[in-house]
Amino acid sequence: MMNTPPPPVLITGGAGYIGSHAMLALLDNGRTVVVVDDLSTGRRGAVPGDVPFYQGKVGNKALIGRIIAEHGCRAVMHFAGSIIVPESVARPLDYYQNNVVSSAQLLRACLDNDIKDFVFSSTAAVYDGNTGGAVPVAEDDNLAPASPYGRSKLMTEWMLRDIGAATGLRYAVLRYFNVAGADQAGRSGQYSKAATHLIKRACQTALGILPHMDVFGNDYPTPDGTCVRDYIHVSDLAQAHVAVLDHIGDSGGNLTLNCGYGQGFSVTQVLDTVDQVANDMLGVGPMLRRPQPRRAGDPASLIAATDCIRKTLNWQPRHDDLTAVITTAMAWEKKSMDGMDR
Repeated sequence: MMNTPPPPVLITGGAGYIGSHAMLALLDNGRTVVVVDDLSTGRRGAVPGDVPFYQGKVGNKALIGRIIAEHGCRAVMHFAGSIIVPESVARPLDYYQNNVVSSAQLLRACLDNDIKDFVFSSTAAVYDGNTGGAVPVAEDDNLAPASPYGRSKLMTEWMLRDIGAATGLRYAVLRYFNVAGADQAGRSGQYSKAATHLIKRACQTALGILPHMDVFGNDYPTPDGTCVRDYIHVSDLAQAHVAVLDHIGDSGGNLTLNCGYGQGFSVTQVLDTVDQVANDMLGVGPMLRRPQPRRAGDPASLIAATDCIRKTLNWQPRHDDLTAVITTAMAWEKKSMDGMDR
């Protein structure tokens, strides 16, 4: 007797950076997927031609309902949303509309169309940034987001908690720390030319795409005075999504999990490693660094406590090495610079 394959997974924001890597991880694990993305920041070319793709808004209940019904989806991974912290401060209403209202509309469509499992892309920005980062941040630590972006993500977490209690929807919340790197086979990476992520911008600077690298603050209470962050390779993060979907699908219970490696690197350490990778790969000298004042709201250190994800999912990261993370990011930026469709 042949086993019936699991139904397709609907991926919102599946043409974007993290969503496209989760899509690839699901495909690599033999799952089928359907992608919806409005292409405001994603790239159509990130989705293989044989994967059903719909261009549209996740807040369009009629569209989402039709997609779920036509393909028989029973699980959703929700990546679509706005993610730039300074932009959220300048345009808070847009963030509450895109991240909260649209998520509520998506969840309504899910409930109306018999979705059983829901995985939500959240962020470490839900935590209290004023703790000083003296110890790794655990899932039950104080939640006090400092930006509309962080608050919008926390609001959606609350919606999931309440909906799960009221309806039995199984869900997982994954709180990302600093995501970086690219697919080792070069199938996907960060597309946006205006990305604010440190490693992407540093790689662009090393390649001459940007003229210099701004370093915001050198007087933090850290070993070298620059901010410390926990960087996770996007492919390890994608595998965590596959594992958590299997976990809740097997009635493993609703989960909220940090996604990081449990170790931190300073801005200076990251830039030094980018310089070394650029020299090894391209033979170029060190990038120009330009000191800048601290940015408001930047905690000195932010590192994930990862005991929960490792124990609950038996998750074993395969790319837990800063040089490896940066090497894949540099290769992607080089490929992009050489003319790949962005």
